Amino acid sequence: MKKKTDDVTEIDGNIKKLVEDMFETMYKAEGIGLAANQVGISKSLLLVDTSVSSEEKYRHPPIVMINPEIEDESDDEVEMNEGCLSIPKFNDKVWRPETIKVQYYDLNGNEQSLEATDLLARVIQHEMDHLEGILFYERLSPIKKTLAKSKLRKIQKGLVIPDYPMIQPDGKQTFS
Repeated sequence: MKKKTDDVTEIDGNIKKLVEDMFETMYKAEGIGLAANQVGISKSLLLVDTSVSSEEKYRHPPIVMINPEIEDESDDEVEMNEGCLSIPKFNDKVWRPETIKVQYYDLNGNEQSLEATDLLARVIQHEMDHLEGILFYERLSPIKKTLAKSKLRKIQKGLVIPDYPMIQPDGKQTFS
């Protein structure tokens, strides 16, 4: 997860099956975004589904982004609480651009462009960070990183058990 993913060069049955499996994994973990490298596949592919948001204004239907690239972002940034399926039971506030314009390919191989704001923009940026080998806690201020260090060490050692199946750093699968 700490290295940049490879571009998807062909959208075939394997990619479509991967997307199907990733949606299943994301929903089982009650997530709203998932990058392929979070499930061990080093491909530039992510999913987002904010349709379950409790706030109507944040709801957006499921979306699959292949080889996404941010074309533009707002100067205005907003702070919002973030968590991550790969870092169980840890969250903190992160500053990110409020609005982004992202170019990507859909599952049919069609080039798409999307202007996203609020929660949708946040989740896309979070998942795109994964594709670049970046975890959200790396975007915290130095003081917040220092304060989070002991909690992050416990997660790294596998002492924090997620509420969903997960491969721990020692390679063992855990269940709550």
